Amino acid sequence: MSKTKTIQLAMEKVATLPEAAQERIGRDVLEHIEGLAELRAELEVGIKQLDAGLGEELDMDEVIARARREHEK
Repeated sequence: MSKTKTIQLAMEKVATLPEAAQERIGRDVLEHIEGLAELRAELEVGIKQLDAGLGEELDMDEVIARARREHEK
């Protein structure tokens, strides 16, 4: 199934739900799209910084440890 057909099918199914559910789903989809747009913008900044030679080597052990601490909560 193509992406266009998938979103059309999803919209048709959402349209059969009660209005409150449609609104909630619509807000969730919009929030997701906005989050993706923000992520793309942040990635663009990062790519430009790397292209300008502003990148720094990461200590992967520290990155992993920090991620584990943050996701333990």
